[in-house]
Amino acid sequence: MLIAIAAHLVLAALLPLIARRWGKVAFLVGALAPAATLGYALTGTGKALGDQPPTESVAWAPDIGLEFTTRFDALSLIMILLVSGIGAVVLCYYFFYAKPDDSSVARNSALLTMFAGAMLGLVLADDIISLYLFWELTTVCSFLLVGGDGSTKKLRRSATQALLVTASGGLAMLLGLILLGTAAGTFRISEIIADPPDGSVVTAAALLILLGALTKSAQVPFHPWLPGAMVAPTPVSAYLHAAAMVKAGVYLVARFAPAFAGLPAWWIPIVVLGLWTMVLGGFRALREHDLKTLLAYGTVSQLGFLMVLLGVGTWISAVADATLILAHGLFKSALFLTVGIIDKRTGTRDIRELSGLGKRWPMLAIFATLAVLSMAGFPPLLGFLGKEVALEALLHGDTKDLLLLVGVAIGSVFTVAYSLRFLTGAFRTRKDAEPIPATQPGVGMSTMVALPAIAGLVLPFATALLEPLVAGYADDYVTRRPSYELGLWHGITGPLVLSAVILLLGYGLFRAAPVLVPKLSGWVPGPLQAQRGYRYSVAGLEWVSHAVTGRLQAGSLPTYIGVILVVMVLVPGGGLLAGVDWPGELRWFDSWLQLPLAILVVAATFTVVLARRRLTAVLLTGAVGYGIGALFIVDGGSDLALAQFLVETLTLVVFVFVIRRFPPRFIEERHFIRKDRWVKAGISVVAGLFVAVVAVLVSASREPGMPAASTAYIENAEAETGASNVVNAIIVDFRAFDTIGEIAVLAVAATGAASLILARARSRSAQRDSPDDDPAGRSEPPDGDSPDSALGARTATDTTEATEVNR
Repeated sequence: MLIAIAAHLVLAALLPLIARRWGKVAFLVGALAPAATLGYALTGTGKALGDQPPTESVAWAPDIGLEFTTRFDALSLIMILLVSGIGAVVLCYYFFYAKPDDSSVARNSALLTMFAGAMLGLVLADDIISLYLFWELTTVCSFLLVGGDGSTKKLRRSATQALLVTASGGLAMLLGLILLGTAAGTFRISEIIADPPDGSVVTAAALLILLGALTKSAQVPFHPWLPGAMVAPTPVSAYLHAAAMVKAGVYLVARFAPAFAGLPAWWIPIVVLGLWTMVLGGFRALREHDLKTLLAYGTVSQLGFLMVLLGVGTWISAVADATLILAHGLFKSALFLTVGIIDKRTGTRDIRELSGLGKRWPMLAIFATLAVLSMAGFPPLLGFLGKEVALEALLHGDTKDLLLLVGVAIGSVFTVAYSLRFLTGAFRTRKDAEPIPATQPGVGMSTMVALPAIAGLVLPFATALLEPLVAGYADDYVTRRPSYELGLWHGITGPLVLSAVILLLGYGLFRAAPVLVPKLSGWVPGPLQAQRGYRYSVAGLEWVSHAVTGRLQAGSLPTYIGVILVVMVLVPGGGLLAGVDWPGELRWFDSWLQLPLAILVVAATFTVVLARRRLTAVLLTGAVGYGIGALFIVDGGSDLALAQFLVETLTLVVFVFVIRRFPPRFIEERHFIRKDRWVKAGISVVAGLFVAVVAVLVSASREPGMPAASTAYIENAEAETGASNVVNAIIVDFRAFDTIGEIAVLAVAATGAASLILARARSRSAQRDSPDDDPAGRSEPPDGDSPDSALGARTATDTTEATEVNR
């Protein structure tokens, strides 16, 4: 499977070149990777459903235990059927959908193939870091696909909303995954599920992971990004918002649900928000006139249903969820592709304008009807099979499950109603309107619609193949499988009767919707509307960013340093000092020579604050550095002392050259009763004490003997580098890249400083040579003046600049 993931990414990189040469054939070439992956996955079904699913690993940072690990199990196989199967169908459909001169062929073919590879990596990843990397890669691809070329404000706004919502959830998920892996002592997902940890940290981790899943799968209150993303081309919506991206959140919950099914902090938010999402999405779908937006809200509703089943946390509910994941991907992709044909051939998706397409396109209408009936839960389609299992799981559960059954039944009634609204709106012949002009859909696009639609009809009759797959995932919830068999007919049972009632009530709601829905519109108060909440959140973040930037980015170096020091003390300081073991015995000094040197350093430090001349302050600062170098000599670090003396001397020389350009005295008088000076002094003292305490604690916490890294450096210094000085070997050889990076930083800083100096010198030279400033064309200063004295006689503007630097 590692090769399959790599093949997707490599092919995605090559597709722009293929598109440049052969145009939209790039979509057919891109379909090869997911199609081959699907075939390979099907041949390995037996291994995936076995007791030991196959795993593969590639270590990319073995010294710190980081590796990319894949695990091909039942849940991964279910997702691959959608990710690769529907991916291949959509890419082939896009070949027929795109115009020959479509400028987005190269971009969209590459992004869709890369997205398929990212989703494949996501559903196969068995380590936390790789899971997050592929998760965010799907987010980036989705942003680029939804935004398109960004030519309109609507495209940019929708893509940005999808990115902000899903990426923020992804960051929360990353923190939760790290907390979970740390608590479990492993970053392998399969090991965490096999032996889940407990405690308050795990509860916080579960909530953070859920936040990432809820944002990705468009659950309330994060759902508005999904209908907004319908600005993307219809094939993109069919893949991202039916089979792939929105399923990522469901997959994440399904992956960790066996470990946390009994944790209240896990299942309560899932069932509450999932049920709310299911009902709200169904209601909003009944209000829409755009077929694509109607399907988008239907997707929101169905995703809520899937989340509720995962929150129930039983074997039967897991079987139902796995079955409905397959069913939803099949019928929803078929319906999105149908909308693409309607939009392409008629130029509209508005059900108020469509008429007569059912008679004109009978085969497409049949395929769409199969998909709609599966979505509504009508027998004998796959949607009915999954919904009957779901009702079975809730009907024979505890009180909580019975309450959920009521909510699921209401949501299912809405599902039937908006399913009928879609079918009649797209294909009926209206008496009050002429049939809309439309060309034939074409065999190619119709075939791509037929494949998932017919699969939803065939699979319920192949339960011998389907049941081991969905039950293989559900077995992770229990140690002993219940005696329940997946099938279309179990007799006249409670779930069957309830399914019939839901269908009848759904039909009644569909008939009453034109009158009932407008009366109920707007029942959600303004402050509780999700889209308004998103706008307020973005506006609030923007206000906070302006406020923080305005106060912190004040153009004052002391302010910047003070903020850095305060954050250093408060953020890591609290964690470092909390619960630390303080050393029992501390020596004030090891040699009497340390006392006068320490006194010299402290005295010079306090005196530099009192200095009124710049040169005096620089010399006292140098005295501090030389004193520290002397302490290094006393402690036996002669090489460190030499480096300290060299750096201090170079710094002192540079300072002297620089301050020649400034007035000899500090401009402002130093009144020590000023409040800001005491604040600066307090921050400096606290930060200095913090660094000193941390240095003592770190030094005292060392275990006896040298660390393994130090021992390795000493043993290998002469043999591998030919150096007898271990420090030199570390700087020049073992950590050569770090040294090169530091040299590069210094070179960039020196280049910038030199550029500013040269620019200032050229500016002054141009001013002296300007005839406007000096009619006589003199190149020398006036009598009695020298360049140094001229520089010393600074203007008021230069004085102000120096004052601002000091502040």
